[in-house]
Amino acid sequence: MMETLFGLDYPTIWFMVVGALFSGYAILDGFDFGAGAWHLFFKKEQSRRIGLNAIGPVWDGNEVWLVIGGGALFAGFPVMYAAFLSALYIPFMLFLFFLILRAISIEFRSKEDMLWWRKTWDYVYGISSIMLAFLLGVVLGNVLQGIQIGADYQYEGAGFFEFLNPFAIMVGSTTLSLFMLHGAIYLLLKTEHRLYAKLTILVKRVIVFFLIIFSVTTMYALEFIPHLYNDIKANLWLAIFPLSGFISIAVLPRLIARKRFRYAFLFSTLTISFMLMTVAVELYPNLLLSSIESRYNIDIYNAASSIKTLKIMLTMVAVGGPLVLAYTLFVYKVFSGRVQLDETSY
Repeated sequence: MMETLFGLDYPTIWFMVVGALFSGYAILDGFDFGAGAWHLFFKKEQSRRIGLNAIGPVWDGNEVWLVIGGGALFAGFPVMYAAFLSALYIPFMLFLFFLILRAISIEFRSKEDMLWWRKTWDYVYGISSIMLAFLLGVVLGNVLQGIQIGADYQYEGAGFFEFLNPFAIMVGSTTLSLFMLHGAIYLLLKTEHRLYAKLTILVKRVIVFFLIIFSVTTMYALEFIPHLYNDIKANLWLAIFPLSGFISIAVLPRLIARKRFRYAFLFSTLTISFMLMTVAVELYPNLLLSSIESRYNIDIYNAASSIKTLKIMLTMVAVGGPLVLAYTLFVYKVFSGRVQLDETSY
């Protein structure tokens, strides 16, 4: 019999740990990807600088959660780590490419005063932010739909264009619109005057866009992704999570109209959380579905490290996790409030 802790076996606990870490990354880097996606909508130099400086003190710290999440996945489920990154090699390489470009653009943009220099990095920053949000959704869509994993957990697919299937593109668009909504609300907390007024209009439009694309994606999934429909039909309680996410979005217009942006940011955070919970409960105990045969599915048991390894690493998480969370909260507390530009700003 497998050892348990608090009534849960160790692979299940690690499933929850990895899920929590990647959820933290999606919530935190999600709003700064979203803020960056709005960058080219701002026409004035001052507005673009304010947008950059709103995420300036926190964007690199947000990426710590990606590193920790990747490390936890490697430590807890090395088989999944190897198969996942091998199968989705091109999307991940593109993600890394745009991640580097985005970091460079943030640092380089204000180093020179020439108009062409700043415009070039504005485009790099805006497009990179859009592509990063979209690629995260593409990866998530492929995970939900299933990947051509065969014997010995080897990828047997056709290559890059297989990942740009209709469902993955719709999930990518949904992710982009959700992050743009999340980012717009964050910017409303950090800006004032003309930019603030413009964002109050943009955020209402992106809510409508998100609700439309989310509804279309959901209907497509239920119609053309059989296992999603069958799982929800067999377990109606699974509908609680997407429904909760939809309700979280539905209350946002009222909160924004009342200028209660802190609560609006909380509810956009809850929306991302509920969406990812939907993915988690739909997949569990699987980690990566094979579209070839279900016997090739990678789950938390055939992908897990030894129980001893999981125990040791769980101790490290118990120590390091609260430290990372405390650091994150401290940074956001120190840099709270509206953006004020000075000579040290981007």
